Amino acid sequence: MARKIVIAVTVGLLTLSVAACNTVRGVGDDLKSAADAVDDET
Repeated sequence: MARKIVIAVTVGLLTLSVAACNTVRGVGDDLKSAADAVDDET
């Protein structure tokens, strides 16, 4: 049961991330901004 929930959440997050950034450049920008945010917190 827990495995199904994890899979459903993962698929949902992947779907949202694909919808949020429609280009490869957008994915790169998103990853860079996430990395910058982590760097700022440390």
